[in-house]
Amino acid sequence: MPHRTTRPGERVWFWGPAVAYMGLIFYLSSLSRLPIGPEVSDKLLHATAYFGLAIVLVRALCHGLPARVGPAAAITVWAVATVFGVSDEVHQMFVPGRTAALDDLAADAVGALAGVALCWAWGKMSA
Repeated sequence: MPHRTTRPGERVWFWGPAVAYMGLIFYLSSLSRLPIGPEVSDKLLHATAYFGLAIVLVRALCHGLPARVGPAAAITVWAVATVFGVSDEVHQMFVPGRTAALDDLAADAVGALAGVALCWAWGKMSA
């Protein structure tokens, strides 16, 4: 993780997409039915969504991409994405037609791990 200070505008530049992405996940979770056909796997949707979340979180935490992703950044991003997945599953308990499921959370965590791994590899290749 970089140890440099950022100006307020830089914080918005780096963290804005991550916050917006989390807002999009929350919005989609509030829908009783997703605007996607039933032929798309629920687990694939979860993994893909959290794969993307991990990438925007790495971008925010490491101040851009490609970035050198150290162990602390990797663990932090994965943990934040997974905890957000937990909150998303709890949120879905209160949405008519939706349920909370541990296998959805597992897909979220696997997708986030894959996103972190991709960013780590990209950072290694760019060094």
